[in-house]
Amino acid sequence: MPEGDSVFRLAARLRKSLDGRTLKRGELRVPAHATDTLDGAQVKEHVTHGKHLLTRFEGGLTLHTHLRMQGSWTVTAPGRKLPRTLLPDARVILEVDGGPTAYGMHLPVVHLLPTGAEGDVVGHLGPDPLRNDWSAQEAVRRVRQDPERRVAAALLDQRNIAGFGNLWANELCFLRGVHPDTPVGDADVPAMVDLGARCLRFSATQAHQVTTGSLRRGEKHWVAGRAGRPCLRCGTTILVRAEVAGDPGRRRTWWCPRCQPPRSVS
Repeated sequence: MPEGDSVFRLAARLRKSLDGRTLKRGELRVPAHATDTLDGAQVKEHVTHGKHLLTRFEGGLTLHTHLRMQGSWTVTAPGRKLPRTLLPDARVILEVDGGPTAYGMHLPVVHLLPTGAEGDVVGHLGPDPLRNDWSAQEAVRRVRQDPERRVAAALLDQRNIAGFGNLWANELCFLRGVHPDTPVGDADVPAMVDLGARCLRFSATQAHQVTTGSLRRGEKHWVAGRAGRPCLRCGTTILVRAEVAGDPGRRRTWWCPRCQPPRSVS
């Protein structure tokens, strides 16, 4: 699933192509909005909150979309169209008059709502390190609400901090030398939140999701996706635990058993 930094970068790309322009064609290909049209609407701005994308229009309408696992956006140059074989997969088509066209492909979430009602779809989210209203203090408070919870699960909970996905939850645990199963109450939450915010900002604006500083294939991440391979720091084999069905807090987890020893129980 794309994480907050990926959606932030997507918004920047759509902003460059669409903001301030009038749509020649604005089509929402989902049952809930089959009779709605955005033809003639002027795109005001693109903003994000965590993994949610908000496309605002002049006149007080917002298009809310979420990529989840399968969604994506593609932008074609003026005069170019998406191949006909791919058009059935387009859930949103935003064509600028005399300009580019943005296609929202396989989008599982497409909502058109009054801009004043955005809180209905993103109001449950926690602070986002990529937004101007970011509050590290509030993020720490939310994470600490359940001291017995696994720290990796607490980081993944979008109600605590909006934007961290499974890659960041695992990489942050490694960078802090914390086993993913460590209870929140035993972790230095302020330090982890501070590091996570800095990493997400760097990823959103510079080296996208590179946590090791190396761009070599297989070396961009410390533990995520590296099961069975040697730890880049100590050489110990990276371990992985598959996700547990029905438990969203237990997605696939990677860790180095030497750099991230489990908490000892006395």
